Amino acid sequence: MITFKEIQAARDRIAGAVFYSPCLPSIPLSEITGMQIFCKLDNLQRTGSFKERGARNALAQLSADQKKRGVIAASAGNHAQALAYQGELLGIPATVVMPQYAPLIKVSNCQKLGANVVLHGKDFAEAKAHAHEIATEKGLAYIDGYDDPAIIAGQGTMGIEIVDQVEDLDAVIVPVGGAGLIAGVSLAVKNLRPQTKIIAVEAETVASFSAALEAGKPTRIALHPTLADGLAIPQVGPNAFAIAREHVDQTITVTEEQVAIGILRLIELEKTVVEGAAATPLAAALSGKLPELAQKRVVLLLCGGNIDPNILSRVIERGLVADGRLSRFTAVISDRPGGLADLAKQIAATGASIKEVVHDRAFASSDVSTVNVLCTVETRNHEHFAHLRAHLKAHGVETYDAK
Repeated sequence: MITFKEIQAARDRIAGAVFYSPCLPSIPLSEITGMQIFCKLDNLQRTGSFKERGARNALAQLSADQKKRGVIAASAGNHAQALAYQGELLGIPATVVMPQYAPLIKVSNCQKLGANVVLHGKDFAEAKAHAHEIATEKGLAYIDGYDDPAIIAGQGTMGIEIVDQVEDLDAVIVPVGGAGLIAGVSLAVKNLRPQTKIIAVEAETVASFSAALEAGKPTRIALHPTLADGLAIPQVGPNAFAIAREHVDQTITVTEEQVAIGILRLIELEKTVVEGAAATPLAAALSGKLPELAQKRVVLLLCGGNIDPNILSRVIERGLVADGRLSRFTAVISDRPGGLADLAKQIAATGASIKEVVHDRAFASSDVSTVNVLCTVETRNHEHFAHLRAHLKAHGVETYDAK
């Protein structure tokens, strides 16, 4: 297990090579959470995530011979990009094995940064096993993205920065996948300010840290699809878990809907684009599971911004649906001239906006004079949508939930 001194040494080792990211107060996020929110913006790193901290620290400590031969790692994307970029700066060849499902933007970015990218396996575990095979075959140093002691120490430098940047810090909310980030950050923060609470947050579909806490040791779990793909690690690292379990005060999970809303809120209110994993701290703050943090000074680790633009567009729409700002229903209207115009008039009267209308004649009722119309509308919130449905009913328009 690493010590706080190793995190301090890592801070000096990475200085000048890794961006000292700001940790800024957020008025809008404070207003919607009821906490005094500060955002640690590690999504502003050159490769878009905190992973550069650990990558630089680990690479800088390799022997001259190993630096010449190169390194390899398995990663869903962020560790791979960080290793590629920092390896290029240090002249160290890097090979990264990524699961076949890895976001396209992360694959492309790794290649642009000069890494040799190998796509293998349906999940992280298969990619990792293949990376170890290549490491043995070619004499490359395998650098674990979350459990290598040098990686953990590097990630811990964020904890030192946070305590320096936010006075009287009450709590830090940290995303957890393999547990390397929370291990380093919690160790640093607890050494510098023991009274600060460390809150771990996981996506409920990939809660490997919670499973480890329950079992008392790292335990493999089945992975399910999640917007927080950076947290999709089937088993936390043993080194990371040994540190984190001693310093984490509370662990909570968030739903996919809450993650989507977190991404949407950060775009709208903070003007910040983050990936799903980095939205989980805000999702936790909005979940209602942390009432004890009301009016407390809380740091959210916005630790990564590498989200596929195609996924982002879908996430925004999902967030709007969860927010009640994009809704859908089926209306039964007259199929005679003026029927659709009257429906549009009634929708407009409530202040809602029609986004899409699709006629469904084939599966309508037996009354050939009527037609089903699938309507997608923009509304202010769930209450506004309910008012729209009630208004239509009052004006003789039958509606029901869209399938």
